[in-house]
Amino acid sequence: MNNTDIVYEQSRCVVHELRNHLSICDIYTQIIKKYLEEEGVKNSSIDKGLDSIAKSVKIMYNSLLDLKSLNNISLKECSIKNILEEGIHLSKVYILDKEIKITNSVNTDAKVYIDENKFLSCVVNIIKNAIEAIDQKGKINISLQKENNNVHIKISNNGTPISKEKQQAIFEEGYTTKSKGSGLGLHICANNLKAQNCILRLNKSTPKITEFEIILPIYKN
Repeated sequence: MNNTDIVYEQSRCVVHELRNHLSICDIYTQIIKKYLEEEGVKNSSIDKGLDSIAKSVKIMYNSLLDLKSLNNISLKECSIKNILEEGIHLSKVYILDKEIKITNSVNTDAKVYIDENKFLSCVVNIIKNAIEAIDQKGKINISLQKENNNVHIKISNNGTPISKEKQQAIFEEGYTTKSKGSGLGLHICANNLKAQNCILRLNKSTPKITEFEIILPIYKN
């Protein structure tokens, strides 16, 4: 076993253990909420505390999803609709106190052959970027279309546009539009998707809309 394999195996074990503990935290949060409801106890501070714990658990889960995606690619047949809906659900935790409406235009489905963890991590990352591009109030739309033998996923937002000068560099390693960003997010997403025979591209970024698109083949066994 080489050093890379050792790192992959260690990361897999760490993710497994941490997810178990996060699941316990989530379960006990729900138990406490249910107990308070049954006892008729109303306390805004407790409610806010439990909500904060629940959000923290989801954010940590998303981070572990990124870590798990470092493992070697494991392709399998998946429902693209189910993965997108899960990605939308996980991403909503990043909205926090913003007024952002996420609309889901995923009205069809298709079988695709991808690495579920890597693909889901990319979807969450792109939606999270869209949330961060919106200062306070805005909207995000995720759509799914089938065209010929491909699936087209479009993730759009009406937040701050990416300048024309910077649009050419957004997928490069080290590039970031954030003051505290690492510049690895979209670069890793693009590479992960490419390894799954998918394409990630920026279709447009104007004051009205910024739209990213993922294109991948429909799986035919």
